[in-house]
Amino acid sequence: MTPPPPLTALSDLDAQLAAAGYAVLDAASLCHLTCVSADQLNAWGRFWDDLPPDPHLKDGGRYRRRRHGSFVVEADLVRAVPHRAHWQPVSYNALHGGIERWFEPLDPALATDPAWAALLRHLAACASRLRGAQPWYVEAHPFRIDTTDGIGRPTPEGAHRDGVDLVVVVLVSRHQVKGGETRVFDVRGPQGVRFTLAEPWSALLLDDERVIHESTPIQPVDTAQMAHRDTLVLTFRRGGFQDPVPAMLGG
Repeated sequence: MTPPPPLTALSDLDAQLAAAGYAVLDAASLCHLTCVSADQLNAWGRFWDDLPPDPHLKDGGRYRRRRHGSFVVEADLVRAVPHRAHWQPVSYNALHGGIERWFEPLDPALATDPAWAALLRHLAACASRLRGAQPWYVEAHPFRIDTTDGIGRPTPEGAHRDGVDLVVVVLVSRHQVKGGETRVFDVRGPQGVRFTLAEPWSALLLDDERVIHESTPIQPVDTAQMAHRDTLVLTFRRGGFQDPVPAMLGG
């Protein structure tokens, strides 16, 4: 049986991230950290019912729905940037790297919610405590993984890093799901942990330079019913967004 999440006391968050490269917060701790109430978080659940299909899955799957948004957080200022493609190098995403992936933007009602800005601002402060105070380039990915194909793959690219500084994976909901185990490994060796996030609005924080991560496929508890797992993935990167490097012109 999968062990329960190794929860981190909020007072130990920074030390745990620095020592182990990951930390897990229960929902109450995430609310306290970000000054966002449980009612405000729960009000966002409806946005996961309106995610369009991911048109870029190279394995031919139909099991992933998502949107995408980009923001810059500098001190107390959270600024949305014009809609842009999501891009990763092949070195970080062997399956979907090297291509510009355009997704539908976040619902404006979510992206302009003051609670959304508070969430980004306080999580960016965690990144600053980890790496030093500076502007943070944030990408937001609401995901729904379902069992349209019999199984759903939260991380079809396998265990990976994202090429950023801080990754935050927030579990929004699990419906009729079995599987979806989270695995976190030290990049320097075989040490790792595995657990299943089950509490809505619990969160996994990852130092992306220190660890790699993946989630195992999901299956329906009852094959007669559709199952899904909803998450919000936020990435915080210093220095700028990941963008394609322009090809050098011939001399």
